[in-house]
Amino acid sequence: MKALVLFSGGLDSSVCLGLAVKKYGADEVLALSIYYGQKHKKEMEASKKVAAYYGVRRITLDLGEIFKDSNCTLLEGASEEIPHEDYAEQLEKTGGKPVNTYVPYRNGLFLSSAASIALSHGCTEIYYGAHADDAAGNAYPDTSIAFNKAISEAIYIGSGNELTIVAPFIDKTKAQVVAMGTEIGVPFELTWSCYEGHEKACGVCGTCRDRIAAFELNGLKDPIEYER
Repeated sequence: MKALVLFSGGLDSSVCLGLAVKKYGADEVLALSIYYGQKHKKEMEASKKVAAYYGVRRITLDLGEIFKDSNCTLLEGASEEIPHEDYAEQLEKTGGKPVNTYVPYRNGLFLSSAASIALSHGCTEIYYGAHADDAAGNAYPDTSIAFNKAISEAIYIGSGNELTIVAPFIDKTKAQVVAMGTEIGVPFELTWSCYEGHEKACGVCGTCRDRIAAFELNGLKDPIEYER
């Protein structure tokens, strides 16, 4: 194996998977899908479909126990509802602190877990889909350029200089991610981004709003169905 892709089944990670397959071929790519107690289990279903589309091996990991005491609105058992506002509105209320859909240190945990799995499978790279829009305003601090630089160095050193992190969108907007995915033929119709666990995407949570806008900025219509 050449590359492990942190793969949720969402738009960004699906473009990562497409890029890795384009570079190495399906037989050299491993997709890792992680359950962490999220309400939107449909992304796990989406990850199966997209992995099958590309013909890559997909493995799963359950980290739900780690977040069971978190009151992040993204998680089952949270006492608050997922905000139906864009991230700028949410950040006005948090005063620059992470938004309440930020899962505590999720990317740090995911990347560390992925590093162990990647090394066990002989991979030399880990792809993940952090992008600039998520990092803006400190909404999701574990998607920032500074975080990526620090954890990339830690994983490289901790792996005996054998494992590198590839974050192809770390300085890109969501619209640029859509453009890259469109260019390489990513099956966006199979992906899932919405934080709500409904039959159709809600269209009003922060990630739905960002996704819809990203397609519109490319002059495209998002191929998935929305409730509104």
